[in-house]
Amino acid sequence: MVKRTCWFLLLAACLLNAAHAALTIEITEGVDDALPIAIVPFQWSGPGPAPENIAQIITADLNRSGQFEALPEQDMLAKPAAPKDIKFNNWRVLGIPNLLIGQLHATDTEDLVVEFRLFDVFQQKQLAGFRYRTKPGQLRNIAHKVSDIVYEELTGIKGAFGTDIVYIKKFSNKDPKPYRLYLADADGFNEQEIMRHHMPIFSPTWSPDNSQLAFAMAGSMGQGVFLFDVATGKSPVRITPREVKASAPSWSPDGKKLALQVLENGSADIFIMDVSSKKMQRITKHWSIDAEPSWSPDGQSIIFTSERGGTAQLYQYSFAEKKIKRLTFKGRSNLRAAHSPDGKMITFVHLSSNNGYNIAVMDLATEEMRLVAGESNGESEHESPSFAPNGSMIIYAANYLQKSTRSRKTGLVAVSVDGAMRQHFVDNGIGEVREPAWSSFLN
Repeated sequence: MVKRTCWFLLLAACLLNAAHAALTIEITEGVDDALPIAIVPFQWSGPGPAPENIAQIITADLNRSGQFEALPEQDMLAKPAAPKDIKFNNWRVLGIPNLLIGQLHATDTEDLVVEFRLFDVFQQKQLAGFRYRTKPGQLRNIAHKVSDIVYEELTGIKGAFGTDIVYIKKFSNKDPKPYRLYLADADGFNEQEIMRHHMPIFSPTWSPDNSQLAFAMAGSMGQGVFLFDVATGKSPVRITPREVKASAPSWSPDGKKLALQVLENGSADIFIMDVSSKKMQRITKHWSIDAEPSWSPDGQSIIFTSERGGTAQLYQYSFAEKKIKRLTFKGRSNLRAAHSPDGKMITFVHLSSNNGYNIAVMDLATEEMRLVAGESNGESEHESPSFAPNGSMIIYAANYLQKSTRSRKTGLVAVSVDGAMRQHFVDNGIGEVREPAWSSFLN
């Protein structure tokens, strides 16, 4: 059983070494009824080789969603680049209901032009099509935009391929600043180190408009909460007073306040801080530990972890009623809740009766709980779940069996909310990544 004095710090632990390498994705489980689609290589018009394989990026995006199965390029009977070149019967005989074609053009400046069209093969009708003018360094972002459009057109759900994730890495203790905060695209590419420190970094979380990151950092005077401006990249600024030992920040939906876990006299309670005035308001006052707040998307409540019932369980504080309600009863403990973007579900760490740390989801209306990640998936030590902005996936940290090498790795895993689709974000170095947080939709 996790000791009372340290359970709320468990999810911030960072171990082992890490290397300067981008994350890559291994799809280890997929759904059986994925929608077939053909994504034809984009026709390149310009000097030398194409600067980016846009079709390959879109294929990877859609395949890892678990909702699609892209036709391998070698199985294509033709590779049209314009509507006049399409022979729909070529794709019907392959059982492909949807077809994506495109072109990439160089201009007389440094700009590039990307064009794409999505077709319904059986109706022989164009469903979507756009033209973008961009710089070479932005081609991956454009490819993700195309993936988002295709995903939404064919599923009715907004795509989240063009979003970001943030996470922590722990390097060797021989490094003078072993704790690092990283930002990357949702597919693990374009990894950027945005800060490093000699003291532990915990609980990064995005502001609603993605302009800032709030996180906790330990120091000689105890933990404090810092803000990092993503656009400017300036050094983080401590937002909590030095005498306040605060951590586990969670933004209000309007971005004006933060819910915090504040340590006083050996115990912790939930406070609300106004980001502008720095004024603090106490929400809970109990002899037990109240920690890890998560602000609901409608702003009406906060879910937090507490030991007031004897074990760490999830509770909900209502601002209107000023009352606290217990949400979880199953298992030994339930920790670290995060809301789905629509506020209908939460995901959290569930400690089962056999001491396995699993990832669970709960429908807040019915209070029904189900596991989406556990020991049966070859994983262990699950922690820090975070929803994708469209609510279709959950990213978390885990120790898992890497399929390609059959070796144990510690890193990030993304799973669909029904548990059917699973993908591992593999750090190609020798270390690990921890405490992921998914951004909201980017402009």
